[in-house]
Order: sequence, then structure tokens, then C-alpha cells
Amino acid sequence: MRNAPIGWPMLEVIDKGSSTESHPVPLLFVHGAVHAAWCWNENFLGFFADKGYRAVALSIRNHGNSARKNPWKSSVADFVSDVASVANGLPAEPVVIGHSVGGFVVQKYLEMHSAPAGVLLASAPVSGVSRGLLRIMARHPLRSARATLTGKLRHALNTPQAARENFYSASTPESDIERYTALLDEEYLGRQLFDFTMLSLPKPQRVTAPLLVLGAESDAIFSQDEIRKTARAYGTEAEFFPNMGHNMMLEPGWQAVAERIDGWLTARGH
Repeated sequence: MRNAPIGWPMLEVIDKGSSTESHPVPLLFVHGAVHAAWCWNENFLGFFADKGYRAVALSIRNHGNSARKNPWKSSVADFVSDVASVANGLPAEPVVIGHSVGGFVVQKYLEMHSAPAGVLLASAPVSGVSRGLLRIMARHPLRSARATLTGKLRHALNTPQAARENFYSASTPESDIERYTALLDEEYLGRQLFDFTMLSLPKPQRVTAPLLVLGAESDAIFSQDEIRKTARAYGTEAEFFPNMGHNMMLEPGWQAVAERIDGWLTARGH
């Protein structure tokens, strides 16, 4: 495993596997809010490396082991720039795979950059994150009030109970949830909040890359209707995995999700 910077030297990049004749196109994974590259490293990076892909995950600025840089002023454009800096350091244009808010960033990336394909997992919809954020806030009003007053989203998510209610299904072991909760990052509801809710919504008409849109049947943050509307905006149909929570790459059924992505990419020659 390589764990070294590509592009901007202040970004954490976890890099596994090597491109092969059967899978010449690298994969670039983009995490969602309060997460970092570790969420892909748990299961997905090893799975795809074993399948013959080069699998790369970054932590966008202010997440994981990437540099902290003006967190209150960071914008969606900054996050897209981070993805682009890693993509530009790869030997070929990567397939970009985004989860949750990372799916939103992938949609914005694809407006301005070409790619062989994109994959959205439980992605923030084309309509923005407002409804998802309200769902998080409604579950625990006191914790959410603190998050709102401080502008720090992690206050609403930083207990195993809150993490399970928002991110995981009942089948996820408590020991896993405790470990994952301890790894959550702070999310600063500054400039990015306005971008994700109204100022920088995706423009599907600008995207030419084919997209695979996957959702979780028991997603507590983004509804099936939102996922379906996002898929239709890109001219495709959403597929849903039963009995699965929002964090599809960490849930007990993660392998079925990874296999679907592998099958779709293989069918496209990637």
C-alpha cells in the first residue's frame, strides 16, 4: 500500500493496488461529511485492489490527515480542486466514486472535468443537502441545537447512538459503530453549508460521463425519492440495496455494493 501525497502535498491519499490489463482505469474515492479516506480503506480499497484495480482515496482538506486550511471558508469549489489535484496526479483519468456529500462533490467535479465514469453511493441529491440536514437535526434537537449554535456538525453525530441512527442499519455491530464514531471529523457549517444547500447545486446538463447511482433502502439521511430524482437527472435509474443504511461502504452488506460497482465497470471496459 502506498500512503503518499499525489498533487497537492498537504492532502492525505491512500493508494492501493495497481492498474492491470483487465482494469486499466484507476478509481478515485471521495468521502462524505465528517468522514475521511479511512472509510474507503476499511473495505473498498482492498476489495478493488484485489480485483486488479488501482484504488485511491483522498481526504479532502480539513478531514483525516489532510491539512487544516480555513475550514469556515472552505467551499465546494475547494473540495473539487482537491479531487482534481489527486486525479491529475494519476496516470489516466480516474473513475470518480463519491459517497453522500462526496457524491455531491463528484457531481460538481464532473461538470468541469472529463472522466470515464462516475459512481454515486447514497449521494447528496441534485436538490442539495437541506432535507438531509434537517433529518439529522430532527432526531436529537438538543445536540442539533448545539451544532447549529457552534456551526460544527459533529455535535449532532458524535455518539454511537447518533451515528447508528443516521449512518447504519440495525445489523451493524456495535463495536464497529463505536470504532467508526471515534474517527469522525469535525464539519464546519460555514461557506460550504451555503454551497451544499443553494449556491452551488449540481448542473446535470453539464455532465457527460455515464453514472451508476446506488442507494440504501434504509438510508436515514437521503430519501429514496431524492436518490431516484438524482438518477433521472443524469438519464439513468437508481438501484437500491435492501436492509442497508447510509454508510454503504461500511455496512455488513458492503461487498454486494462493491461487486455491483465492479460488474458495472467491467462491463464498460474499465
